[in-house]
Order: sequence, then C-alpha cells, then structure tokens
Amino acid sequence: MRQRFVEKIIHGLLFGCACVSILASLGIVLVLAVESVLFFKKVSLWEFLTAKEWTPLFVDKHFGIMPLVCGTLVTSLIAMLVALPIGLTIAIYLSEFASSKLRKTLKPTLEILAGIPTIVYGYFALVFVTPFLQKLLPSLSTFNALSAGLVMGIMILPLVASLSEDALHTLPGSLRDASFALGATRMQMVFRVLVPAGFGGIVASFILAVSRAVGETMIVAIAAGQQPRLTLDPRGPIQTMTAYIVQISLGDTPHGTLEYHTIFVVGATLFVMTLAMNSISLRIRERFRNTYA
Repeated sequence: MRQRFVEKIIHGLLFGCACVSILASLGIVLVLAVESVLFFKKVSLWEFLTAKEWTPLFVDKHFGIMPLVCGTLVTSLIAMLVALPIGLTIAIYLSEFASSKLRKTLKPTLEILAGIPTIVYGYFALVFVTPFLQKLLPSLSTFNALSAGLVMGIMILPLVASLSEDALHTLPGSLRDASFALGATRMQMVFRVLVPAGFGGIVASFILAVSRAVGETMIVAIAAGQQPRLTLDPRGPIQTMTAYIVQISLGDTPHGTLEYHTIFVVGATLFVMTLAMNSISLRIRERFRNTYA
C-alpha cells in the first residue's frame, strides 16, 4: 500500500510538471497572438511581409519584417557554414577514431563551450574577432554580420558535434563489421555506411543547431549592430529579430503603443520559424529512427 501511495504521489508530481510546461507554452503563444492581433489592426499583413524597410521608431514609419529576417538568416547561415562541417568532422573522429579514454575526455571538454555565457561570445566577437578580420578585410565595419556569425558558429559547434556523435556512436556494430567483411576501408565504412545510416540524427542535430542560431540574442546584439538593412553583405552592420527585441525591451518605448506591439509580432515570427525547424527535426528523427534498428 505504501509503495502504491508513493508511486501515485510521484505520478502526480510528474503530471504536474508536464502540465506546467504545457501551460507555460500555451501562455507564451496566447500572449504573442493577442499582442500580434493588436499590431495587425494598424498594420496590414501584406506590408509586414513584403515591405523592405523596418523603421518603427522613426518619424517615417515602415513595418517590413524582411530586413530583420534577412539579418537573422545571414548570421545563421554563416554560423552553420562554420558549425556543420567542423561539428560533423569532430563527431566522426570521436565516434570512430578516438580511443574510449580520449572520447570520454574530449567530449565533455568540447561541451564546456556550450556553457559559456553568450554575452562573453558577443564581446569576444567585438574585441577580438572583428579587429582580426579587419586586418584581412579592411572594408569590414566595426559592427558586422561576419564576425557575429563566425562566433555564433563556434557557440553552436558543441551542439552539432555532440548530437551527431551520439547518432553515429549508437549505430549497431554489425554495420561496421559487415563493411569491413566486404573489404571496405575505415573511411569508406564511415562515409558510405555510418553517415548514411545516422543521417536522421545528423540532420536533426543540424536543424536544432540552426534553431539555436536563429534564436541567439546577445552575440548579434553586441557584434552585428543595430541597423535593419536588407542586404546579404556580411561585412556591414545588420539587425536580427532578437537584437531588435533587445533594443525595444530597454524600456524607452511606451507600453501599449504600436512600437511596443512590434516586440510581440517579431517574437511571433521568430517563434513560427523555430517551431517549423524543430518540427522538421522531429519528423526527420522519427522517419529514420528505425531504419537501421
């Protein structure tokens, strides 16, 4: 009886925690939806999606989200160009070439990077990476998307490497044995058998890392600048969606104004983007979960 009573208490606590998580998510969605509706009562959805200027704090106001989306995508693309190839290479090394002792040492060491506060990464990009890049690219602005994207790639590198390594390391040993039995070299076994077999987990790690990069705040707020420009040139200053939210959240914008509502409509756009990427990640993982079981 006592054991059943304890189990019921534990079950209730777990259920309560799950409900709190669900209610918190619903609350976030509700707040974003309500405030976004207030915004779209004054600004058309067509203007929001198609206009090429974002100047809600200027006298001549424009509410086109495209410059912020473009800035977010540019920095995220640079980050992924850094994190994906290097992270996958590290994952392959840890899974297939490193000794068990070395793997147990290197993997936690690599994951330390994920615990560094992002504001530290931001100032690292501003005071070290940017001056270094300016020696190579004299036209590089003090605030630019390139240095922010590169440092953001370093920040999400542990996420790609760790999840990809887990996807490869958990594959059945029979795949490796069969490859060697057929005369494959170790490199052929890795790239022609293991990587395709772990494709679902690897792609899922890539998408999760992209979501992390899209939602990054402090690095882009410090190093990328505060100029919402519709450009693909990473050498100049840009503004991302998260950096704009930081700018408005400083407290200078009166509560309830149209400018104040832009925080929530930008947040809702960011929410939809990350939700879509996370959903794609989950579907890919489910699609390939049992392929090589």
